[in-house]
Amino acid sequence: MRLTPQQRINKLDRWKSPASPAEEARLARARRMVTNAVKQHPPFAGLGLIVEPKGSWANNTNVSSDSDMDIKVEFTRRTFRGSTTGMTYWELILQNGAYNGPWTPEKFRSELGIALRRVSNAVDASHNVAFYVPSVQGSRPDTDVVPCFTYLHKPAFGDPNRGTVVFTKDGKHIVNWSQQQLDNGRAKNTRTGYRYKFAVRALKSVENDLAALGVIKNLPSYFMECLIYNVPDSVLKNPLSLDLAFQAALMHLKAQFNFWSLTTNPDAMVEPNGIKKLFGAGQKWTKDDARQLLTAAWDYLGYGAP
Repeated sequence: MRLTPQQRINKLDRWKSPASPAEEARLARARRMVTNAVKQHPPFAGLGLIVEPKGSWANNTNVSSDSDMDIKVEFTRRTFRGSTTGMTYWELILQNGAYNGPWTPEKFRSELGIALRRVSNAVDASHNVAFYVPSVQGSRPDTDVVPCFTYLHKPAFGDPNRGTVVFTKDGKHIVNWSQQQLDNGRAKNTRTGYRYKFAVRALKSVENDLAALGVIKNLPSYFMECLIYNVPDSVLKNPLSLDLAFQAALMHLKAQFNFWSLTTNPDAMVEPNGIKKLFGAGQKWTKDDARQLLTAAWDYLGYGAP
């Protein structure tokens, strides 16, 4: 299926809009649910846990078909340290050995599960990373609650980067830099005259359409944000129209994944946090995924051959 120019413009006009007040209210109710669960759980008293939304809802890049939201519950009284991507086996052994307190990742996850079940009897604790709390119609959306610890990375120069680390049920860990993602996204959005977040929402919506049509496989919505983040500000600021700005963004990205290009380097791309490389070990996507998505998006939107 290929959209006509008018169909494309109509869709882009619809996709450019941020969350409505009603959607924002749903986010507020989900956050309030988790905050109340934490406050009312006696073992958490005095721990100063941080409850914050993260991901597309926090960054204002969500689309209606990606209605679930992520909320982190961060344990700040225990800090882990390592590289931008995580800790080695021995680094983790040493840090666990140096800690004498009761709050292991397993205990924190267990207590958070108990706390959540006291406010919702539908909590699903079977997921590897987060607790899943199903939506309540007319009130709040599906919510993933992520237990995490404060994480620090000390670069060779400059101040430490503060992020979070999630210990998964299968014994692994995932490092996130959500505050840097939020700050960098806001800055890029301002620099591009608010085109950045429009383009992110548009590419997420295109991916949803293509996956629903069976043209490509489902991809994490964060991947689309990462791709658009690597589009130069000058490309997104096309002065003629939103349509031409998005076309220019796709054209730029398609060129980055050209097999025969001698001037591009996808391995230099970074996530919106500006810390992690976009491609590499442990990522849920590949350069082939990007190539297929961008080619299919170009054709679906009816832009024609570049």
